[in-house]
Amino acid sequence: MKECCAFLLLLLFICPLGFYLYTIEYGTKLSPDFYAHSCPQVEDIVIDVLATTIATETRMAASLMRLHYHDCFVQFFFGCDGSLLLDSIGGIVSEKNSVFNSQSVRGFEVIDQIKAQLEKECPGTVSCADVLTLAARDSSVLSGGPSWVVPLGRRDSINASLSGSNSNIPASNDSFKAILRKFNRHGLDVTDLVALSGSHTIGFSRCTSFRQRLYNQSGDGRPDITLEESFAANLRKSCPIAGGEENLSVLDMVTAAKFDNNYFINLIKNMGLLYSDQILFSGNDISRGLVITYAQDQEVFFLQFAESMIKMGNISPLMGSNGEIRKNCRKINS
Repeated sequence: MKECCAFLLLLLFICPLGFYLYTIEYGTKLSPDFYAHSCPQVEDIVIDVLATTIATETRMAASLMRLHYHDCFVQFFFGCDGSLLLDSIGGIVSEKNSVFNSQSVRGFEVIDQIKAQLEKECPGTVSCADVLTLAARDSSVLSGGPSWVVPLGRRDSINASLSGSNSNIPASNDSFKAILRKFNRHGLDVTDLVALSGSHTIGFSRCTSFRQRLYNQSGDGRPDITLEESFAANLRKSCPIAGGEENLSVLDMVTAAKFDNNYFINLIKNMGLLYSDQILFSGNDISRGLVITYAQDQEVFFLQFAESMIKMGNISPLMGSNGEIRKNCRKINS
């Protein structure tokens, strides 16, 4: 035990700033060693593709993390199963067409590229669901955020759920209770909600997702009272009262491409871009306390984010003989 603790302390010491390794006790089915013999190079392939991609387009890191999140939250009995990656083919109605995904989710071509490389090296071995999970972890790492050991062994869904995507993913204008209820439905608690929302420290959001905070229903230009005045005025420049629905604004205007704890600092200043962000600071005493804690201590946030990402990635995975290992992430094998 002493030797183990000494090793962990040494590991934390030699890791670069912004990088932490976090492990938890795993179940008997998903395992970080699942591909140790069948495809030992899987993690190298994923991060190699992502390193090139994210170096060219930093926004892609946030997009890939969002893909994983929107995949895991869809179906009640089946969570992280790669269903979001399916196109509308045959009898499948793609989740890409849902209210929360249409015109906003992106990064499918990156997953295709990773999967193509894996099919060359380890045909029919690595699931698309596991690719999504690894891509989310590596997107964090390549943006300066935490790392964690990913339990693997998920299989891919052979169907999609458009209705599940429309009803189970939290909306940017949902109340705190509504958002927490959707998290609780999948076994996630308020701590997971606040920590996972911290992924908004990177990425962009469309005008249509936060316009309601800038202008009230009558359109007289008065901002949401929880929105810092100068911040709101700046947002109106790119998000007018009419038009510009697809115009983008950064979720963290201070360190837009760096995964850090500045998101929580922004919330304390009433500079959360989305209502669903800012409500974490005013939702209840627990969420408010967590926001303050993470704003004050980045390491605490990183450790909890890693734990919550593992927890989310374990939402009702397909395993054993359930589902399949897709050869092409966009369609089922037969």
